[in-house]
Amino acid sequence: METDVSAFILAGGKSTRMGTDKAFVLLEGRTLLARMLDLARQLTSNVHIIGDPTKFAPFAPTIEDIFPGCGPLGGIHAALRSSPTDLNAILAVDVPFVSRALLDYFISRAKRCTANVILARAAGGFQPLCAIYRRPFADAAEDALRAGHYKIDALFAPTTTQVIEEAELEASGFSPRIFRNLNTPEELAQAHQ
Repeated sequence: METDVSAFILAGGKSTRMGTDKAFVLLEGRTLLARMLDLARQLTSNVHIIGDPTKFAPFAPTIEDIFPGCGPLGGIHAALRSSPTDLNAILAVDVPFVSRALLDYFISRAKRCTANVILARAAGGFQPLCAIYRRPFADAAEDALRAGHYKIDALFAPTTTQVIEEAELEASGFSPRIFRNLNTPEELAQAHQ
């Protein structure tokens, strides 16, 4: 168990494509939220949900966005502003195939560098919602949010970001399919197969 890492589950999305709150959708008999909480709690005892406390407070301590309605960047910002640790695992509620081994791999990389973000570029692009962020990233996020810019990828400067490429992940035993997220009933149905 990591004592110098916090974990935050982003669960504040509107789930419009799913048609129902993704956090409470069942996969193999368990909600996506329960799956992600179990994963996060394997990693650290400092686990929070970023989302609406009226929905999520029964499951874990919750944190609301400081900049509401700004998408995942607003959630990442709120997480980092509230975090007591330098290293922070940010996990979207709808990436149920992420493993503890992958998070351990990212954290070991984070401990060997000074980058503010450690993330994969796999499955067609950056994977910012399954990544390790250092608290100083909150400053860049806040500047972007105040300017009305909500695209996370735009903040990944080469000098402050360590990108783990798909080839390295595969060589280390991680399939790019680990990043599949479930946004639609069709994607959920495929996950059950």
